[in-house]
Amino acid sequence: MQTGKHNKRIQIVSMGCSKNLVDSEVLMGQLQAGGYQVDFEGKVGRAGTVVINTCGFVNDAKEESIDTILQYIQAKQKGKIEKLYVMGCLSQRYITDLQAEIPDVDKYFGVNNMQEIVNELGADFKTELIGERKLTTPSHYAYLKISEGCDRRCTFCSIPSIRGKHKSRPLDEIIAEARRLTARGVKELMMIAQDLTYYGIDLYKENRFSQLLTSLSDIKGIDWIRLHYAYPAGFPMEILPLIAERPNICNYIDMPIQHINNRILSLMQRGHTREGTIRLLSGIRETIPDAALRTTLIVGFPGETDEEFEELIYFIKEFRFHRLGVFAYSHEDGTTAFKLDDNVPAEVKQQRLDKLMEVQQEVSLEYNQRQVGKTLQVMIDRKEGDYFIGRTEYDSPEVDNEVLVNAPDSDIKRGKIYPVLITKADYFDLYGTVSQF
Repeated sequence: MQTGKHNKRIQIVSMGCSKNLVDSEVLMGQLQAGGYQVDFEGKVGRAGTVVINTCGFVNDAKEESIDTILQYIQAKQKGKIEKLYVMGCLSQRYITDLQAEIPDVDKYFGVNNMQEIVNELGADFKTELIGERKLTTPSHYAYLKISEGCDRRCTFCSIPSIRGKHKSRPLDEIIAEARRLTARGVKELMMIAQDLTYYGIDLYKENRFSQLLTSLSDIKGIDWIRLHYAYPAGFPMEILPLIAERPNICNYIDMPIQHINNRILSLMQRGHTREGTIRLLSGIRETIPDAALRTTLIVGFPGETDEEFEELIYFIKEFRFHRLGVFAYSHEDGTTAFKLDDNVPAEVKQQRLDKLMEVQQEVSLEYNQRQVGKTLQVMIDRKEGDYFIGRTEYDSPEVDNEVLVNAPDSDIKRGKIYPVLITKADYFDLYGTVSQF
């Protein structure tokens, strides 16, 4: 192995959400421009230097990040790597404790120290590369981060204390990045932020999300634009006709509502009520009847009663979200809810989570069975065995349903959209054949 301050090969390990992944991709872009060979994930010991981009949002993520750090500490002690650096949310949140308890890491960085990290690794930070990055996703789709931080004060969430206040990126900067991604062959843009629909208020003193969405939709070469993390309170209703009219804006909205009981929503400081949430969701369905609505829920919030949980179950059965994720409440220090008594036992939280997912499994199966016999537009992501694996506009990578296309001897191309006749459905996947080439 090459010795010295820095081996010219650097391995990046990225943990947590897609927003973290974008940060890792930006770092890789800077390092490549500095002449480094950059590996994403990969085998321990291939690179002389390792950078771990950690997640520190909830307990499970924190434990996974710490376990990963310790794994690479062992590799360093065995001489498999020379340098180990840690960045990201866990590091931002607990840097003093980490420095004391895991001192074998060469240096810790927070979430807004990109220039410092690049310089520490021996490269020059290039401001002209802002917006450029090395993609780790398949070449036909990419995440597009439009803002950083969050101004909301949800009592269970540590993000504002980690990432800071909401900071929108300039509109022209986002559009320029989208054009570069499209020129590289990206066909699907997944817009991400802690709060998509707050875009522009800090920068332009008014909500500019509709303008941004329109400008992105105007870019030639983008087949799909997908919205992730739209906050219910203050949702800009003017984007709904735009989504309905523009064929390259997916009929897909990811809107975490977290709960439906008014007392719990008030304790969470969500800024929306049961009644307002129902009006908003119903308004979306009226304007875009075939919209796929995805949400996430939290069960086991401090003081959540059996009756309040049953209210949530009833709502999910009645409203029938297309896609749904559930988290057990995590009691996080530094959050407002940490002052509350975390009095729902862990086993009860898990039981409630399992119950919700059982309900959603049946909802998902019913939706999927309705697709049998229909021809859907499917973007192909990859091939596994005899199947090409793809998605409809109603599904995002990693978190939603997939379509398994049986075409072992065809010349189907990744990143291209094909009409697929759906022949079979199960709880979370569809099966079909390409109806024409």
